Amino acid sequence: MEQRILLIEDNPDITRVVQYELEQAGYRVLTAPDGISGLTSARENVPDLVILDLGLPDFDGAEIARRLRKTSPVPIIILTAMDALDRKVNLLEAGADDYMTKPFHPEELVARVKVQLRHQQHGEVITIGALEIHPQKRLCHYNGHEVRLSPKEFDLLTFLARQPGRVYSRGEIEREVWNGELPSNSNVVDVHMANMRAKLRDLDGYGIIRTVRGIGYALKTN
Repeated sequence: MEQRILLIEDNPDITRVVQYELEQAGYRVLTAPDGISGLTSARENVPDLVILDLGLPDFDGAEIARRLRKTSPVPIIILTAMDALDRKVNLLEAGADDYMTKPFHPEELVARVKVQLRHQQHGEVITIGALEIHPQKRLCHYNGHEVRLSPKEFDLLTFLARQPGRVYSRGEIEREVWNGELPSNSNVVDVHMANMRAKLRDLDGYGIIRTVRGIGYALKTN
């Protein structure tokens, strides 16, 4: 799956340039023009990294960083026109992982994005009760036992685990895990869900994957 970058920036010219450079580097870019829509997008889309402008029209970027950090370890890079040392320190204390002073070179921003994602990937572990997923090592354990998943099963379980409790429709799962390439009326998602359930059930992992009739699937939160 493509790594997702959320760009929260109210300047359309900067948004256009940064989005282009990131997409050229192979990332999927989500954009938001203000803090509120940025927080909503972060909650609904679970990005791998956030690029956050400090001077937003509704909230100070530092406040948005604090709110993001309360619920997520997602890396945050702040864009700021302020170069004062105490301001930079405040931004880092608010939860930012890095910052860039405007004007900046888009190529340098992309390089910093890669560094932050690399740092995140080395140690990322998703833990939900007895379920433990190591996305970069592509390992999954339940109650200390390895769950042997196919590549697509692993992608699917990781996708659900990034936001446990949220119900995803089959269409959303197809778009994210299969890049929307499945034929219409395909039962591939259902088959993979059944296979994962069977493998987890063999390790006493009953009821981890929940079916919401007529809507889709969710991973239980505990």
